[in-house]
Amino acid sequence: MNGNAYLPQLARIIHIKEEVPGARAIKTFRVEFMNGGGFDHEPGQCAMISVFGKGESMISIASAPTITDYKQFSIMRSGRVTTAIHDMKVGDVIGVRGPYGNRFPVGDWKGRNLVFIGGGCGLAPIWPVIQTAVANRSDFGRITVFYGGRTSRDIMYAAELEKLRGEADVYLSIDSPEDGWDGYCGFVPANVMDKPQNPHNAIAITCGPPIMIKFVINNLREMGFADEQIYTTIENKMKCGIGKCGRCNVGKDYVCVKGPVYSWAQLKSLPQEY
Repeated sequence: MNGNAYLPQLARIIHIKEEVPGARAIKTFRVEFMNGGGFDHEPGQCAMISVFGKGESMISIASAPTITDYKQFSIMRSGRVTTAIHDMKVGDVIGVRGPYGNRFPVGDWKGRNLVFIGGGCGLAPIWPVIQTAVANRSDFGRITVFYGGRTSRDIMYAAELEKLRGEADVYLSIDSPEDGWDGYCGFVPANVMDKPQNPHNAIAITCGPPIMIKFVINNLREMGFADEQIYTTIENKMKCGIGKCGRCNVGKDYVCVKGPVYSWAQLKSLPQEY
């Protein structure tokens, strides 16, 4: 981070991929810093993206820390700033400041089985964790990935998930049956219950719509996962990134400072404001 916490670095968009079409469109942007700028990050951290003249928005960094040539952000179109980003083209320049927030403690999970559970755009914040675990495959036990979208057209990182099958057990789902779909039909929490995970020596990481997270955690606890074995991120609560604006607080915690990554044991002690 440079000396002025509010001053973004300039970055040029070098690649845009349309992940999901429609009203809740998701695009993945790769950006490279200009003028020798840049910063390192850890899995779970976020960055503030600026579209000059429009505003800025906190976005999870969706690329693995080992990738140094660019930063990747997968962004759902949902407001003024994200719509402006979606309208941008390769070669356009944005502002990026960060990294902000804490990280998933991946290093503490060596030797353990990892169960990732994502829904919708919630795959993006945990994707760097998956990529880090796969890049250090021998450090971890079994890796399992559950991910679901409303329809087959809502599955982001589709090609990347298929490539992942060689390194992890991947279980995809959509909400309702479709012609040609041979994966699970039903909500993500139900898919998890359909394939119960052994909690022994395991860590579960989940991110997605709040209602999905609620039922996923209920199901994991029913399988025997302890609160300390379940992690999630509430990056949607992050605002200015440095805890100065006071709009990120959940109870006593400023999420920009203490979060966004929490174990369920930590999160359940906070008011249910997230």
